[in-house]
Amino acid sequence: MNLPLENPFGNRDDLTYGSYLMVPELLSLQRCVSTDPETGKPEHDETLFIVIHQVYELWFKQLLHELDYVTTLLDADKVHASGHRLKRVLKILKTLVGQVDVLETMTPAEFASFRSFLANASGFQSAQFRELEFLLGIKDRVQVEWFRGEGGDRLQARYDAPTLWDAVLHLLGRAGYDLPATALQRDVRETVTENEGVQAAIVSCYADDGFASLCETLTDLDEGLQEWRYRHMMMVRRTIGTNMGTGGSDGAAYLAATLFRPAFPDLWAIRAGF
Repeated sequence: MNLPLENPFGNRDDLTYGSYLMVPELLSLQRCVSTDPETGKPEHDETLFIVIHQVYELWFKQLLHELDYVTTLLDADKVHASGHRLKRVLKILKTLVGQVDVLETMTPAEFASFRSFLANASGFQSAQFRELEFLLGIKDRVQVEWFRGEGGDRLQARYDAPTLWDAVLHLLGRAGYDLPATALQRDVRETVTENEGVQAAIVSCYADDGFASLCETLTDLDEGLQEWRYRHMMMVRRTIGTNMGTGGSDGAAYLAATLFRPAFPDLWAIRAGF
């Protein structure tokens, strides 16, 4: 949740672009750890690596912000408004995929020039991305205990909370669609799995343009997440090949194992049901 900051200005007229966005502070956060043995300065490409990943974290923050609001709208039976907000989420996912193009301008040799300085730091440790997975119903890929002290409390809260898909199911239930009790009363700490009764209800709801549009937008979201996973995996494979990732992860092999596992499996299972 984003809380308003205390206004540091006595007069709002003193507010500037730089002070409002905290630009000096923002630009001070790119702290390289590498050292070029010839110049004694940080390796040139480390700055790009830091900026890209910091921007990713900012976008993850915005995705969580938007999807939390979508959940609130679904809980209030605002189908059209929730779909509108999901469109923004799709645009952000496209932006995330586009940033991979920038990272891929870095050759394996350029990455290797500073990779050893990263020690145990790894994108695998992004607590916000794990929060995003949990919010979307993917709760079987990481142990919450791994993040104690760095986003662990937030991640635990996400793990214990209902998912976006649970909000969709309860919306359909309130609209009168026949959903199995097992789906509406499921353990929200478990990963979302296929349910034939849910699929029958979804097929029925496609007769309503509003619900059909919502389901298709959610399918777009799922596809967008999978597109990001694929591009991310290929970028890692292109950069480090079959080497292990930093922090001891399996690198591209781990990322490949996450492909083609949808967040909303029922939305894909119904495709042959019309």
